[in-house]
Amino acid sequence: MKIYSILFSWLTFGMMVVAMGLIFFYARLETVMKEAQKIFYFHVSSAWIAFLAFFILFVASILYLVKNDRKWDRLALSSGEIGVLFTTVNLLTGSIWAKFAWGTWWTWDPRLATTLILWFIYVAYFILRNSVAESERGARFCAIYGIVGFTDVPIVWMAIRWWPRTIHPKVISGEGVNLDPTMIHTLIVTFIAFTFLFFYLLSYRVSLEKMEEDLKQLKMTKFK
Repeated sequence: MKIYSILFSWLTFGMMVVAMGLIFFYARLETVMKEAQKIFYFHVSSAWIAFLAFFILFVASILYLVKNDRKWDRLALSSGEIGVLFTTVNLLTGSIWAKFAWGTWWTWDPRLATTLILWFIYVAYFILRNSVAESERGARFCAIYGIVGFTDVPIVWMAIRWWPRTIHPKVISGEGVNLDPTMIHTLIVTFIAFTFLFFYLLSYRVSLEKMEEDLKQLKMTKFK
């Protein structure tokens, strides 16, 4: 099993190197924003990973409530942490984009506002988890909260369609993908690379959480 983990880590590293190469040396420069547009690939890919992470948290939370198996709670917790991390990256890169594109670090555009709400929802998820002393009870509360909190994900996705006054750019419109072919190729590879990175981080975080639980159990057994 260890050899597969090593191979996957090197594959992830290789995919990230390829993605960085395409971003900085292959993708065509945008006419107006020039080099600043490169942040687009990190911004969109981090949003995709955040959505994926919260979807896994959503599914794992349902499975935990149904099966009452700690492995699903570990998966939900680990995926949620990564989701918050990439939502933070998404908000930061979005702010940098906004400064170059709109002349301000922040605007209460529907897509930006709903993404910020999403960040607060899942930060509160971890505050709730840490505020309940009894671990199993806390896990069940968080599972229910995680399921309900996921409702903001489709709202974030649909924000630029439901609120027509949005100034957030639309990569995909009724006429197709509004990007140069080199940008499309780069975005696809970056999506794949970030997905590999996500599953690498998720596997590592789940393993770490399992070791922490085993250590706590060992300490409890030792001092009985």
